[in-house]
Amino acid sequence: MSNVGLLYVGGVLFLNSIMLLGKVEGKSAGIFNLFVGVLQVITPLYLIMTADGDAAAILGASGIFLFGFTYLYVGITNLCNLDTTGVGWYSLWVAILAIGFSVVNFTVFGDVKFGIIWLMWAFLWTLFFILLGLKRDIGRYTGFVTLIQSWVTATIPAFLSMTGLWNGMPLAVVWVVTLLCIAAFIYLHVVTKPVFRKESINSAPA
Repeated sequence: MSNVGLLYVGGVLFLNSIMLLGKVEGKSAGIFNLFVGVLQVITPLYLIMTADGDAAAILGASGIFLFGFTYLYVGITNLCNLDTTGVGWYSLWVAILAIGFSVVNFTVFGDVKFGIIWLMWAFLWTLFFILLGLKRDIGRYTGFVTLIQSWVTATIPAFLSMTGLWNGMPLAVVWVVTLLCIAAFIYLHVVTKPVFRKESINSAPA
């Protein structure tokens, strides 16, 4: 994914996290989702058309489409006040593919950093499947996880890449940050008490 595109993934994740926490109205956030969604569809189209058959480049571009269609889908759903189940079940499909992208980064490309990031994205898309597809009451938990990931998996890596510092980042630092994120996700689970059981839900998340 291009560094500029990844930076704006961080932006839309940040805005969506604030929306889930009840600080931004859904239609307002939907507009920015459309902006980033269009960017993340045009970019991979260009990359594929100029890849000259390069399988690795085409694979990378296909990963960007996952984000582009997610944000377009979310934006249209919010703006048109549609039911969220379509976005939710699409998120499950994307979560499964994200695991595949993680495995490829670990084993084929030897890119441990983005292998970890793709796993984090798989976790996040799984939460969106549970929240939007299954309509479980995990909105606050998902909001806080999205907020953390907006910085750790997108904004900061993109900024470091654009400044030439990402490749020199020690793996030890990446693993420490990863463990801190896992600890934060567990802590937030305890504090927010998300309800994953269907019979315990009193109302569907907005």
